[in-house]
Amino acid sequence: MSELLPATGWPPGFTAAPVLLLVDDEPNVLSALRRLLRPSGYQLHLAGSGAEALELLSREPVDLIVSDMRMPGLSGAELLAQARARWPDTLRILLTGYAEVSSAIAAINEGGIYRYIAKPWNDEELLKTLQQALELRGLQAEKQRLEALTAHQNAALRELNATLEDKVRIRTEELRIANQEISLAMEKLRKTFFTSVQVLSNLIEMRAPALAGHSRRVADVARKLAEKMGLGADLQHEILLAGLLHDIGKIGYPDALFGTPLTRMNSDELGIARKHPINGAAALMSMPDMRGVADIIRSHHERWDGQGFPDALTGEKIPLGARILALANDYDGAQLGTLSAKRMTPEEAKQWVIEGRKFRYDPDVVDAFGQLIGKLPRQTIIERRLSGAELEAGMVLSRDLHSPDGMLLLATEYVLDDLLIRQIRDFEESFGRRLVVCVRV
Repeated sequence: MSELLPATGWPPGFTAAPVLLLVDDEPNVLSALRRLLRPSGYQLHLAGSGAEALELLSREPVDLIVSDMRMPGLSGAELLAQARARWPDTLRILLTGYAEVSSAIAAINEGGIYRYIAKPWNDEELLKTLQQALELRGLQAEKQRLEALTAHQNAALRELNATLEDKVRIRTEELRIANQEISLAMEKLRKTFFTSVQVLSNLIEMRAPALAGHSRRVADVARKLAEKMGLGADLQHEILLAGLLHDIGKIGYPDALFGTPLTRMNSDELGIARKHPINGAAALMSMPDMRGVADIIRSHHERWDGQGFPDALTGEKIPLGARILALANDYDGAQLGTLSAKRMTPEEAKQWVIEGRKFRYDPDVVDAFGQLIGKLPRQTIIERRLSGAELEAGMVLSRDLHSPDGMLLLATEYVLDDLLIRQIRDFEESFGRRLVVCVRV
């Protein structure tokens, strides 16, 4: 038998009326307990025997069992011991007479009984005991709820962490691939830009085959000087580009002027020659990233003593890159015969440059040049001389490759690929003769 009494306030931890099972073989005792507990709002189940109580427990969840000790058949102690084994979360209270105290103590130990209450009971003490028992049951239920919630949240957190780790790993890989693609694109752009610079540099050599390789050699010496002097990577790069493009202002020269040394030019020709640094710088001024290069080109014919052109700058008023480029340009030009009618040997050109210390060139640049020239490696290069038909991808040029009329096609150290090899063969077909391509062994 069970009944649900009106609620007057449940113990903490309960979201519904606590469920009590009252067990006694005496109906008058059950009636007395029901009357006492009616105002508390508990849901009550009544059982007249231990067997009936076990049958009810198997069907209904119960928070607290209050059982008499002495009952026919299954005693209260035996009932509560079985309840402990089968429904350990249910609290257990034993009603016992004074003569049964020793048996009650044994039942407490065996059945894990929360408390025993002596008969006849004091109503106030009984209600207080039940309230305390239900508060403990509520705390246990809340503890179980929180443990279950914590376990659920921990599982969700582990799943979230695993998901986040997967997302981070995937995103990291995506970023790595994106950065790799950007790096490849930047490298391709850099190579394309540098190739464009070399094409511009080659335009002069198409006009003057005798100057073949001049710009590249000047750029190489100038860059090595900048490195020797400990200049930053950005300035070294600007000096390299300026070396490749320093004669771009000569694109409008009359044909006859290309082969005329400065010492043999008349006043009109000198006037044209003195403008080529200005014209070269002007050609680059529309490119913001090339303005430093343009400044170097404009001033690469200035002299340390102020006797240069176009602005007659002196000493450190001349950009450092231009001071370096001036020396590298004259060193190669002296060997080509563009400075005087006599072409100098490398040793003569070196000595001529060193003698220009303090009036033509920056003394610090000359000193670095003297150290550099003495340390330039002289390597014996083993090479093969091949035609276009014999070339293979991956071969490295050991010398500059020129067209039959002296135009620079590819510079030393260029690595050949299938596209370049096809272009070389196309050139051979266009020229009607085989090119001699020198490659490293």
